[in-house]
Amino acid sequence: MLGSYFYHERIRKSVAMFGSLFNNIYVLRHNAAGSTIGTMKIPISYAARDQALVRIRDQANLDTNTGLALKLPRMSFEMLAFTYSPERQLQKMGKIQKADPSTSSVVSRNKLYNYVPYTIAFQLNLYVKSQDDGLQILEQILPYFTPQYSITIKPFSDYADIKEDVPVTLQGVAYSDTYEGGVGDRRVINYQLDFEMQANFYGPLGTGKIIRDVETNQYLMQAGSGDSDVWVSKFNILPNPLGASADSDYGFTTTLTNTVDSA
Repeated sequence: MLGSYFYHERIRKSVAMFGSLFNNIYVLRHNAAGSTIGTMKIPISYAARDQALVRIRDQANLDTNTGLALKLPRMSFEMLAFTYSPERQLQKMGKIQKADPSTSSVVSRNKLYNYVPYTIAFQLNLYVKSQDDGLQILEQILPYFTPQYSITIKPFSDYADIKEDVPVTLQGVAYSDTYEGGVGDRRVINYQLDFEMQANFYGPLGTGKIIRDVETNQYLMQAGSGDSDVWVSKFNILPNPLGASADSDYGFTTTLTNTVDSA
């Protein structure tokens, strides 16, 4: 079973899709009169929370340390865990069948067995130095998750007509303020948002033959000597035209062979 190579990039697409949800968030700065004096688009990167905080704290004192620091506000996200979701598991032998886009074969089709459902845990972290920045970012995220937000994706690049709705659920929000030390030390406020994404994983792409010729024999039970049956007719069904594919509009040619007439 194991050993045949396949790669649908399902995890990679999930990570990219999750990050893209939050790549268009802004913070506005206002003066004392309430007028907007600046707009900042919040950068987002894939990084663990602890790693991001360490890089921020490397320049803890803004007076004595003039080295390049990570600019706040910013966001980071990471993938945490995979959990099997048995409640979404379909019948394991069910399959999707599609014509092979690289060939015009009318006698075979590509097939994929039903997916295996998993839940992927993600964590999004917001790093800000003022509460107003954090609240602006947070309020641009929370209204979209009630607590679920669905994204439509195309899991297979070769089959653009196959689409999936992927629910992303907000599980909770945590808050921490890492302000320590003197007035000149750097303050980092952290909002931690936990999400779960439903993802489906498919096995290797296989090939199966199409049933193009159906033949049915009819017998009279125990009509022969002893308990033997007598063959009386045969039905043969073929597509019309013979070169029709499974996705085209076609009819059938039915041929009846009667043993009485042929005799």
